[in-house]
Amino acid sequence: MNLEPHIITLSKNANPERGNLTYIEKDLHIPFAIKRTSWLYRVPGDTAMKGYAYKNQENFIIPLSGSLDVVLDNGRIKEKFQLNAANKGLYVPA
Repeated sequence: MNLEPHIITLSKNANPERGNLTYIEKDLHIPFAIKRTSWLYRVPGDTAMKGYAYKNQENFIIPLSGSLDVVLDNGRIKEKFQLNAANKGLYVPA
């Protein structure tokens, strides 16, 4: 298993008449049990949001609409990930 931050592509069931369906299943898509979900919305463009990660908690970040850049900074290395599809998310290990 890859224990570094990385992008995970989820399944996308596309139906031109009904829209797209993407889902997440524990142990199939992400390697941890989901204990809490939260989301940000109506964030103005070019806004820097800081402090939304937890050091001792795995995270999976998905852009439900639009796109966002996630910058991971562990004090030694900064790494930037661009998320721009609702069926792709960023896995961030604890």
